[in-house]
Amino acid sequence: MNESKNFAPRIESALRHNILEMPKEVYQASGIVVYGRRIKSLVFSTDLAIIRNCNADAVFAVYPFTPQQAISDAIIKCSYIPVFAGIGGGTTKGLRTISLAKDAECQGAMGVVLNAPITDLNLMAVARAVDIPVIITVTNENTDIAARLSAGASILNVAGAANTPKIVEKIRREFPDIPIIASGGNQSDTIRRTIDAGANAITYTPPTTQVLFRTLMDKYRE
Repeated sequence: MNESKNFAPRIESALRHNILEMPKEVYQASGIVVYGRRIKSLVFSTDLAIIRNCNADAVFAVYPFTPQQAISDAIIKCSYIPVFAGIGGGTTKGLRTISLAKDAECQGAMGVVLNAPITDLNLMAVARAVDIPVIITVTNENTDIAARLSAGASILNVAGAANTPKIVEKIRREFPDIPIIASGGNQSDTIRRTIDAGANAITYTPPTTQVLFRTLMDKYRE
């Protein structure tokens, strides 16, 4: 076998060689093909410095505040990889989620993400309003997945903390073909377990910029 066929040349520069790399375990996932692009890793961040300096396949831009068009617009414009933008689903709901979804689509988002509390009716309204994938978050194994899919969800985002692999495994048994993104945290073993349970893609929680900067600062202090 010609080993050169499997060799992937790397192009770096003097200034851009120090990037945040996704854990190698992520590449064991099958990926989800969205508009011809295979996505295995999603960096779970709204930090533009991290987004611009990582090798993730996409950005999972969900944050614990009321979604704002200015935030999604800035992330999408500054990112060189696809963005899945959060549009609420908890405190933010109803007509506002529809408006946010339309704005995110016009800004160039690859998909929109709704939080677990959203109703099936609200989910359906969002799914009918846009022509990009609607991702619904699943936080526990009692979620009526069939109802979510019937309402228009294209992809499931499983975020069950330590129970994530168990939830993914249950969903995969009942729905063998549905695309599943799942949180893998930032540990290799949890990422591996989540993929083995049936996740197609992993959201990776990166270290904070403060943690990433610490090593560099230690070097500067020498």
